[in-house]
Amino acid sequence: MTTVRLLSRRRFLPLFITQLFNAFNDNLYKTAMVLFVVYQVYNSEEAEGIFSAVASGLFILPFFILSALAGQLADMRDKARIIRIVKLCEIALMTIGATGLYLSWRGFEMPVSIPLGFTTIDTGLPIVLMLFALFLTGIQSTFLGPIKYAILPQHLRKDEVLAGTGLVEAGTYVAILAGTILAGWIPVEYAAGAIIVVSVMGYVSARQVPAAPPLGQVEKLDWHILRASTRLIRKTMDDRQVYYAILAISFFWTIGAVLFIQFPPLAKNVIMASKEVASVFLVVFSVGVAIGSVAVNKLLKGTVSARFAPASVLVMALFVVAFYIVCKLWQADQPTELLDVASFISWPMASILLLCLLGISVSGGMFVVPLYAFLTTRVAKDQAARTIAANNIVNSGAMVGGSLLAMVLTAAGVPIAEQILLSAGMCIISAWLGLRLYNAEKTDSFVAA
Repeated sequence: MTTVRLLSRRRFLPLFITQLFNAFNDNLYKTAMVLFVVYQVYNSEEAEGIFSAVASGLFILPFFILSALAGQLADMRDKARIIRIVKLCEIALMTIGATGLYLSWRGFEMPVSIPLGFTTIDTGLPIVLMLFALFLTGIQSTFLGPIKYAILPQHLRKDEVLAGTGLVEAGTYVAILAGTILAGWIPVEYAAGAIIVVSVMGYVSARQVPAAPPLGQVEKLDWHILRASTRLIRKTMDDRQVYYAILAISFFWTIGAVLFIQFPPLAKNVIMASKEVASVFLVVFSVGVAIGSVAVNKLLKGTVSARFAPASVLVMALFVVAFYIVCKLWQADQPTELLDVASFISWPMASILLLCLLGISVSGGMFVVPLYAFLTTRVAKDQAARTIAANNIVNSGAMVGGSLLAMVLTAAGVPIAEQILLSAGMCIISAWLGLRLYNAEKTDSFVAA
């Protein structure tokens, strides 16, 4: 009942809706761009894999660079005001992205070469515009990231925080689901118009978020990014529960980044499926995380605990291995032409492939949601945003590293299906970190008692 009741409260609903629009628009744009480029621009598994990794890396990079500043701002300024400013800027950056999508759809070309050290991507100006907008979208999400969790303890009671976190997480993935579905099914020129409309709607909802002024002493902002980031991480990691939670979340999102990078080129070149099927892969992943987010809240009965974290991520590893095995069996009887959704569903082992993917995402959602709740309930309310920011710095560094590794492996000729096994190995490390967190949780509770 607490969960349903929150959705009727102004202290939660406008934030929830704003986050829905934000996640929806980010994924509508990002997915429409990647699918259009993979299926319409490039015709090489290597080029497609590298582009997907570059796009993922550009979106994540701002989290690594700017999260310390974002956390300071969120703790030392009114969080609701920051949300409104960021959402207003989104209208401009989505206009840039829409321009790139439209020009690419119209066939406008102005050759541009992007050097990456170990390889070079030959592309055109519209794709550069799209990648630039994606980078700006990452900046926007960097400044919203600490707020969407840190504002919850300020507006919700302590016994509502886990339910609110679960709703935000589940709502985020439902929005990802909707944006991903739409991106896979509507023409790219319609997607270009839609992202501008949704950005305006997001700004309107953001204006309804109640004020959330700073709770502690307002300190001077440290604009030295490297120093601020180092200091923030060092200070945050003093709490060993927060320390293990951040490391475990980082490994989880590295796994997610590798999987998301590989889904579009894997769908096209291994499964031999259309872009609509590629979007179905992303949809199933998002639905599963949403299911896992809600399920773990029910199992824990509102208590913030890492009790189920180790088992959840080990189950995830088993599903990743199963997914890899099914992909290899699929390649042994591969279609000769791209399958549409109906043909894919009727193909042998399609249901097993989707069930493996669903298992990966459900267990992943059960793993990660309680860990986010740790970050906002184990620290003082006036430190919550900076704790989330420190988490974002470590997470994004790990995900950028995962994106670079995926690019290097692709450039070295390692097949995409084999790269999926990387995720299973990282699951084992995440399980160990989850176990350390749960042991710390039990020990600290015993000492406190």
